[in-house]
Amino acid sequence: MAETGGQGADHPVHWEAHGEFLAHPGAQGQVWLHLSARTSLPMTCQRCLGPADIPVVVERSFRFVASEKQAEVEDEEAEEDVLALVQDFNLQELVEDELLMELPVVPRHELCPTEVKLVVQDADFEAAQAEKPHPFAVLAGLKGGKSG
Repeated sequence: MAETGGQGADHPVHWEAHGEFLAHPGAQGQVWLHLSARTSLPMTCQRCLGPADIPVVVERSFRFVASEKQAEVEDEEAEEDVLALVQDFNLQELVEDELLMELPVVPRHELCPTEVKLVVQDADFEAAQAEKPHPFAVLAGLKGGKSG
């Protein structure tokens, strides 16, 4: 288990990764990576427009193959995520990418802490509009007052 510090350290990322080698008789073995990560990120609730700590959770398994080309081909057909086994593999970047992909498109509270207004106008808007004279009413009065 690891935590990353730095900016936003009050919202640490907790993650865990472990590898597994699955041997198959008569076939090449498979290398797997099992990843879990969780954090809570400060965002703006799109319902009440208030601050919200949105939980972000990742639980994924990745199967490794020999090359980028093979990973690209097999990833299209496989249910699991397929990655190329390369020497410069960066686990921290993978954790970051997976968390970013789990961010909600529309972050919001499960239950907003404040009442959400579901109307666009104030209740007094209609009454205020009714009290205002219509701008052309004066012209209509002038036109009706003329005798011709």
